[in-house]
Amino acid sequence: MNTKYLMISSSIFLGLVGISCSFAPEEILEYIGIKDLGSFVVIIQMLGALFLGFAILNWTAKSNLIGGIYSKPVSLGNFLHFVVGAITIAKYFSKHLESTFLIIPISIYGIFAIAFGLVSFGRHEFKKQS
Repeated sequence: MNTKYLMISSSIFLGLVGISCSFAPEEILEYIGIKDLGSFVVIIQMLGALFLGFAILNWTAKSNLIGGIYSKPVSLGNFLHFVVGAITIAKYFSKHLESTFLIIPISIYGIFAIAFGLVSFGRHEFKKQS
């Protein structure tokens, strides 16, 4: 299994979310309905920093063998992030069904969770990245 495209696509997705959180925290908070921005702005910006950190990790690891014993921390970190993220968003959505826009991030997180689960725990042959 060639993981290069998985690493590139996840780094682009995480980078876009990270940039959005870093440079537009007020707009994000207003969109989700939080009126009193206060310290939430800093929290969203710190979240953006985390997303950007994960994005650069995935980007720089795109040429490495991912899975098996190779880069296991990278695949496990991504798997955990995407599984917990998908569950968290799905749980919120189950109580707020009017928030149909959440179907998109749930789907994206679910796809990445499955892909990184296969990389982390599946029995695949891994090819040298080119």
